[in-house]
This record gives sequence, structure tokens and C-alpha cells, in this order.
Amino acid sequence: MTRYAFSVNAELCIGCSSCAMACKNQYNQEPGMVWRKLYPLSEDIYPHRDRAFYSLACNHCDQPACLEGCPVSAYTQREDGIVVHNQDVCIGCRNCLRNCPFGAPRYNEAEGHVEKCSMCWERIDEGLLPACVQACPTNALTLVDLDTFDETGTLQFPPGFPHREDVGPSTRFKLPAAPVVVRRDV
Repeated sequence: MTRYAFSVNAELCIGCSSCAMACKNQYNQEPGMVWRKLYPLSEDIYPHRDRAFYSLACNHCDQPACLEGCPVSAYTQREDGIVVHNQDVCIGCRNCLRNCPFGAPRYNEAEGHVEKCSMCWERIDEGLLPACVQACPTNALTLVDLDTFDETGTLQFPPGFPHREDVGPSTRFKLPAAPVVVRRDV
């Protein structure tokens, strides 16, 4: 069985925000509504904040806290691991926002409900990649099958990312290499 996940390679990410814009365009998100966002790595992880990023959205966890906290069952988890939110069922109580340790669900003030990344399940079902993955010009963001994914040097819990084994986030990360400092004697 396939278990879909995002793989984020900070070594390859150039911070262009193509992934975030593709998501925004795919779902015609209103101004201010963001499901995928670039986060610069802090200086204790990488010394140059303007050169290393994580592209983050929903982690489509093994045991989704958003799903567990929803009183109206607006969340479902597919067999392939994708966590889907049904906006038509959502009552806007924001329990999922409080429960998610990663801040993935977003409250849409204009619509009065919560929204989140769906991993473009409709596109995946048609044999296409998620819009964010397809838009990445450097392949820093990829769609992987956790059942077969075996890339060395990847982490489930990189520095600065909440360590929550109880929910089992599916996203995998590759940290950037520290830059080599070349000193020249003058």
C-alpha cells in the first residue's frame, strides 16, 4: 500500500515560493489564506537565514491530532495517508487549530471555516503530482511513498521542528550542508 508524504530538501530549496504560489493558485485561496509557506531556517540550524528554507504545509500525520479533535468529523484519513478536510462539514470551532502541533489548519475568517493542505488528492487520483511539487523548479519538494522511501540523510524531526512521535508526521527533511568558508590572506 502507498503511504504518501512530502519530502523537503533544504539543500535544494532556493526560496522562490513557487510551491506556495502553486498551492494558492490551485485552490483560488483568498488573500491572506496560506496552506503552504516557506520558513527560513534559524541561525542555530543554518548560518545564513536567507539561503535555507523549509517548505511546510500539512504533514498528513499517522495519527492526526486535527482529526481526533474535530467534533463533527470534518476530517478523514485516506488509506494512502492523506488527511482530507471537508470544509462543507466544518463548523469553524477551531479545535483542530488548537490540536495540531504544527499549525497546519488555518481559519478562514471570510468563510467561517478551517482550511488546510489536502496534498492535492484530486490531482493524485488523476495520476498528477500535487501542485506545489509540480511547481518546484529544483525538485526540493517531492512526493514520496514512505513504504519505499529510503533516502539517506533525511529526518522526520529536524532541529526546530516539534518532536511529536505520538502523531507521526509524514514529512521528511534533508538539512542543508553548512557552507564552506574560504579565507583569503590579503
